[in-house]
Amino acid sequence: MNSAPKVPIPTLERLATYLRYLIDLEASNVDTISSTEVERQTGINAAQFRKDLSYFREFGKPGVGYNVVELQTRIARILQIDRDQSVIVIGAGNLGSALVGYPGLGEHHFNIVGVFDSSPHKIGTTIFDLDILDVRTLKENNALLRARIAIIAVPASAAQAVAENAAAAGVRALLNFAPIILKVSDRVVVRNVSFLQELAVLSYQIVADVRK
Repeated sequence: MNSAPKVPIPTLERLATYLRYLIDLEASNVDTISSTEVERQTGINAAQFRKDLSYFREFGKPGVGYNVVELQTRIARILQIDRDQSVIVIGAGNLGSALVGYPGLGEHHFNIVGVFDSSPHKIGTTIFDLDILDVRTLKENNALLRARIAIIAVPASAAQAVAENAAAAGVRALLNFAPIILKVSDRVVVRNVSFLQELAVLSYQIVADVRK
């Protein structure tokens, strides 16, 4: 039986924040940091930072702090972005095309290996050196591409069918930009990205700040 504790999703999200911060520190030639400095720079409580790391055994040394490069390497290994991850994008509209061209993905080992669309006007054309493939060929093409992660950037009306086809093609994780709740197998992990939701929260916070 696996006795390892289940790591909460918010902890994994914060690990990604720490990683981005550590990458910036390394670029600035900073060798060590303390949990207090992490709190000051990221806004995440120092005790929370230490608790997040405690899920993965001991980090750092009392009175010395955390070695930036070592901590960055270990967090990248925990998140499995110390190795290449093949990703496909389904939907070659404005958003999908922008994601394909976003250099930050490759910098973190997320490599876009395929782009799919249903439009006859887009299929066969090229964006960022990748040919846009017919979404109807998703299963046969992913047998070659072997991507386990897919980014869904299609209209809400098409997203559910696309998610089902992606799962049937061997995809095990979906980053969903469509404004719809997807219903997929328990074997498939879904993360939803909602610009409207984020803007609504920001809108509320602006009003809340004014009321203070």
